[in-house]
Amino acid sequence: TDLYHCRGRCTLSSCRREWNPPFQPALVTTVMDPVSVVLLALLILAAALLYSSVGHAGASGYLAAMALFGLAPAVMKPTALALNILVAAIAFTLFYRAGCFSWSVFWPFALGAVPFAFIGGSLTLPGPAYKIIVGLVLLYSAVRLFLTTGQQNLTTRPLPVGVAVFLGVGIGFLSGLTGVGGGIFLSPLLLFMGWADARNTAGVSSAFILVNSVAGLLGHYSSVANLPAAIPLWAAAAGAGGWAGARYGSRRFSGATIRRTLSAVLVIAGLKMIFT
Repeated sequence: TDLYHCRGRCTLSSCRREWNPPFQPALVTTVMDPVSVVLLALLILAAALLYSSVGHAGASGYLAAMALFGLAPAVMKPTALALNILVAAIAFTLFYRAGCFSWSVFWPFALGAVPFAFIGGSLTLPGPAYKIIVGLVLLYSAVRLFLTTGQQNLTTRPLPVGVAVFLGVGIGFLSGLTGVGGGIFLSPLLLFMGWADARNTAGVSSAFILVNSVAGLLGHYSSVANLPAAIPLWAAAAGAGGWAGARYGSRRFSGATIRRTLSAVLVIAGLKMIFT
């Protein structure tokens, strides 16, 4: 008798093998001590404060912080996306009210990105190679942004709609796959190509991150059950940091300051991609 295929129906006394179904959905639980929960909340607050000041929502920062505390990837991805939705909504509201938004720049990228963020969110990519490549690209972008801070164009170029939709597809898919909102990819692209100034880039990025994060979480909807019990505390920390950062960034930051701060954000995101 082939004991592997008996599937628990074998009545032979010699059969001691217990069969378990090969596909059993399991709930991933995360148990953290109270001190770790609070420390992680402080890191989330700091990440939200920094990222939201340039119109980002902080997913790469949240992922790096959670990795330091050893959270399971199945917990990290939905948690980062959930926090991203909250902070992106706050950042978009404040930047939009400050007049830092361009619908004509936003919609072509969003049109291409949203369906593919949904698809990417439903997939898990094996192997770390893509993280190293993306991390190096982000570090290069950070250096370029910092070195060209004083060389900002006073005028912007017209955005080619077809190209923007095509680029949105790639950014959306990569965003859903990695559990980030895509702002770390979109912002340097808009600035390098001259399709938006620094302040409008921040507003467009926050809206882009919001719709992408919602699509990515819907694509990985089953993972919502893995949200940790500490999510209300972490959401409060992210919301407070996001409000303070976006309020200051939308009202006080000049274009040059946004570029320098964005460079720092990209360095953090790039190092996170490479080393975690």
